[in-house]
Amino acid sequence: MTGTNGKTSTTRWLAAALQAGARQAGAGPVARVTTVGAYIDEEPAGIPLDYFAFLEVLAKAHARGGRFAALECTSESLRLGFAQAWPMLVGVFTNLSHDHLDAHQTFENYLASKAQLFVALPPGGTAVLNAFDPASALLGEILPTGVTLRSYGVASRGAAGDAPSVLGDVDLRATDVTVSLAGTTVTLAETPFVRAAGLPREIRLRAIGEIYAENALAALAGAIALGVDGGVAAAAIAAAEPPPGRFEVVHASVREGEAPVTVVVDYAHTPDALARTIATAHVLRQGPVTVVFGAGGNRDAAKRPALGAAARGADRIVLTNDNPRDEDPRAIIDAIAAGIGTGSGARTTTMCLDRGEAIFQAIRLCSRGGGGIVILAGKGHETTQTIGGAVGAQSDRELALRALEELRLSVPGPGR
Repeated sequence: MTGTNGKTSTTRWLAAALQAGARQAGAGPVARVTTVGAYIDEEPAGIPLDYFAFLEVLAKAHARGGRFAALECTSESLRLGFAQAWPMLVGVFTNLSHDHLDAHQTFENYLASKAQLFVALPPGGTAVLNAFDPASALLGEILPTGVTLRSYGVASRGAAGDAPSVLGDVDLRATDVTVSLAGTTVTLAETPFVRAAGLPREIRLRAIGEIYAENALAALAGAIALGVDGGVAAAAIAAAEPPPGRFEVVHASVREGEAPVTVVVDYAHTPDALARTIATAHVLRQGPVTVVFGAGGNRDAAKRPALGAAARGADRIVLTNDNPRDEDPRAIIDAIAAGIGTGSGARTTTMCLDRGEAIFQAIRLCSRGGGGIVILAGKGHETTQTIGGAVGAQSDRELALRALEELRLSVPGPGR
């Protein structure tokens, strides 16, 4: 599994489908390794995430009869030859957008690193590609002989709603995606692949956002390529919890007469992901959208103005610390602010370096201004913040709950 955004969610759902298939076949557990953690089925491995953890989790799952693993592969690991050492039977590509150029220098190098997963696929393997991401056209051209190409997609990733696929006919395509605070409903086109796999025409996800329709279809195609029955895979993906910190609703007002305040924690830390998260908030029609975010220090500085431009879709913007590391925190948010510029449609843009205070102020303003959605973006599931050489405990979810308690708003939200 590789791509800029959506790797963790896609890996989570692929693992859920593989677990369901394994149970049906009487097989052992499924190993799963992502940036959120390493697992054997749903049991956390409880070890640091590194190469040795990967080896340990695979060994333990195999000893218990496991035969499948769902792995999130970063561009840097692929650049170092991970896929050559551990060739996959199925490679899944989510999308490609601006990120990690500090490590790869150019967009071409970044794509070339991702491509290593597909170059290393063996005869009889399968490449699952996003039909509406332009990078898939090149990936489709470099597949080795004997590798099957499967495509999926949601046309909104392309231009103007019904963009033509870069791969021709799409095997697994969403014709409609409906998003609410209850989750996301995906309607599938009736294609030969859908009919042959015995897939339902509609899948209801617990995750919130159109981007998760893409991730679910990618996981579904990957599971079917590995032999899981289509109906079993679809049911498992529909039932699975999304990873923490992915449009995670930590609060939604429920008391009569209370300003309708919704607070969301999301890992969006790339321009594409941030823009899509803000767009999802607007689709929910809960009122004005406030986004609180920053950018990591000692990382891809060229991304910062693009993050600012991506935030223009919000009604209010609050710039704050992310993980500034060894950089000047104010210089980081000044670079983001330059990208917001005068073309911002936001009513207000403010700066507050203290992330906890920024979150408190955003929620207070939302509650006193008639309600809306507050998005806490960039850190998602993370529970620490790095400033200089010091790593301290910090969780956006906990900061939000503390602010809600101080403001005497109803907590908790609709736990997911």
